[in-house]
Amino acid sequence: MSPAQKTNKSATTFTITELSREFDITPRAIRFYEDQGLLSPNREGPGGRNRVYTARERTHLKLTLRGKRLGLSLSDIKSLVDMYTSPKDTEAQLQRFAAVLAQHRAALEQQREDIEVLLTEISAHEKECQRMLKAEAKPKPVGKKQ
Repeated sequence: MSPAQKTNKSATTFTITELSREFDITPRAIRFYEDQGLLSPNREGPGGRNRVYTARERTHLKLTLRGKRLGLSLSDIKSLVDMYTSPKDTEAQLQRFAAVLAQHRAALEQQREDIEVLLTEISAHEKECQRMLKAEAKPKPVGKKQ
């Protein structure tokens, strides 16, 4: 256990600063995920000003960031986090998440196809530009009109 982590009632807790450093995100991003219902830290200190995150909240943040990296919507990420916190992984939840992943995969594969087409077009334009530049760079015969 790192010195920055605190043991409270035999449970490891984290501050917003510790999590932001660990995951290389801003405290503002963590607060945003909290506002979206993806995280729900305990509050301590005067007026409940200090957020205290448990190992469970840390895992929720990790799942949230993984979903974001996969390009999932916040709604889909929330479903993933809710599935993680559910007392049982129901077949319906797993089927829903599998469908979300399949839709996302299909969208990414379409984007990849579109990118390949665009790259092919760009290559053709680059070759044409290079051909035209070479033609312009050739010395013109002296004394002949063009």
